[in-house]
Amino acid sequence: MIRDAPPLRIVRRTLALTPHAWPASVHPVLQRIYAARGVACPSDAGHRLSGLLLPDTLGGIARAVALLREAITRGRRIVIAGDYDCDGATGCAVAVRGLRMLGARNVGYVVPDRALQGYGLTPALVATIEPAPDLIITVDNGIASLAGVAAAKARASQVIVTDHHLPAPALPAADAIVNPNLPGDGFASKALCGVGVMFYLLLALRASLRADGAFAARREPDLSTLLDLVALGTVADLVPLDANNRALVEGGLRRMRAGAACAGINALFAVSGRDVHGAAAADLGFAIGPRLNAAGRLEDMAIGIECLLADDAARAGELAAILQGINAQRRELQASMVEGARAALEHIKPGDGCGLSLFDPAWHHGVVGLVAAKVKERWQRPVVAFAPVGEGDELRGSARSVPGFHIRDALAAVDARCPGLIVRFGGHAMAAGLTLKLANYARFAEVFDAVVRERIAPESLQPVLASDGELAPCDFDLRLASQLRVAGPWGQGFPAPVFDNVFECVAQKAMGVEGAHRRLQLRDPRDGCDFQAVWFGATGDVPTGIPLRIAFELSVNERRGRESLQLLVRHWEPLA
Repeated sequence: MIRDAPPLRIVRRTLALTPHAWPASVHPVLQRIYAARGVACPSDAGHRLSGLLLPDTLGGIARAVALLREAITRGRRIVIAGDYDCDGATGCAVAVRGLRMLGARNVGYVVPDRALQGYGLTPALVATIEPAPDLIITVDNGIASLAGVAAAKARASQVIVTDHHLPAPALPAADAIVNPNLPGDGFASKALCGVGVMFYLLLALRASLRADGAFAARREPDLSTLLDLVALGTVADLVPLDANNRALVEGGLRRMRAGAACAGINALFAVSGRDVHGAAAADLGFAIGPRLNAAGRLEDMAIGIECLLADDAARAGELAAILQGINAQRRELQASMVEGARAALEHIKPGDGCGLSLFDPAWHHGVVGLVAAKVKERWQRPVVAFAPVGEGDELRGSARSVPGFHIRDALAAVDARCPGLIVRFGGHAMAAGLTLKLANYARFAEVFDAVVRERIAPESLQPVLASDGELAPCDFDLRLASQLRVAGPWGQGFPAPVFDNVFECVAQKAMGVEGAHRRLQLRDPRDGCDFQAVWFGATGDVPTGIPLRIAFELSVNERRGRESLQLLVRHWEPLA
């Protein structure tokens, strides 16, 4: 049955040489890790902002800057059309803050209700903006908003689309489009997310103003103050952390660690129980981002945007507390929906379901993306999860893919094979969204599975955990663990280091709600040293008294002001 997913295997990365001399302060293991990720010399590991790609290489940016300069000079009304995820929320906040810094006097924003207006700049969202603004700027959306842009233009609004999602053959009739993923665009990094594209537009606008002497009589705005927001959106959107994105993220993390983050991010760290002065990319991806995303999933993302725009610490704290409560509701709902998905999969016959489609009329449309992600992680298959929208006959779906399988291209293949089956869709390689009529669900599930079967490589269905190899006994120390925490930034396409060693489990006990986690004592048979370890989301007890190959992350455990070494167990398997 499908519930018997292929077993996870530990596979070691290919070790790369480090031909350049590194400072003695950089641990040799960290040098090895960098080399395995294509960072071969110290200058490449610095992730300095001085190495950012230039804004003028981004297509469409000159026209967008001209429109913005005219709007600012004439005092025109500008409205930012955001999105209801973390990338869209941070992008909206960056746009509002940045444009005000650069002289715009009348800047507001709108964000769609997931159930009422749908995704992006739709005609329904345009109709809510009263009076019609002079200029609409989309952030993290718009490349598929042909009807919405047309509706805005019909109301005499100019439109600048800033987006990073893959375009369809037809583009919206916007006054300017800035998207590094447009065909033929010369920008070297295609991995910018929505907030990154918006930040680049602000950089180009500032450069244009500077060239014309706009800052001769006043201090030039420091756009680096927005990098905490850029870092949060970039990590949370799971875009690949190429060199350019790593520089943006590291710049934002440095601001957080220095205590210079905006009030909203500080408040979100506080309610998450995390220390902003030790901020790492993992904090943004697993703690801060989900709390913002929860608002867009279950309530109104305007709560999250207002938190990020707040300058008063008390107000930011109030909004962060609301987000904390919404996130708790989201977690309960997600757990129930994932359990329902698991129960449904138990009835699939052997060999069925290469591409999985799931639907439950009781599911919430704002959480189906999380369900798809959890099922994808467990069963190592592309997944689309659907939920009803409102009282009509429409379903909203969210798709997640496995490495090596382009999910948006798969949806395009379904659309080409059965025109009209999908109402609309969009996304990128690893995640996508779509809308269907309820009556078409069964047919979609059938065609989607067929497309996946035809296109997916067999190795994409085999889950693997990439390891950076074995640690020597002398490498189990706090110095290395501390360097690894801040050395990244680690994330999509630049994964956090994972090691694998042979251990014996000599003691364990359940911890957490319903014993969902395990606290372990692991012994290294080479020297008899014991290590404290934690396995979050344990799938059962770890065998004791026998050698096991265990994959783990090296981490720092902070408790009562003291630091100690801790292993985070990711997987175990019997010795071959």
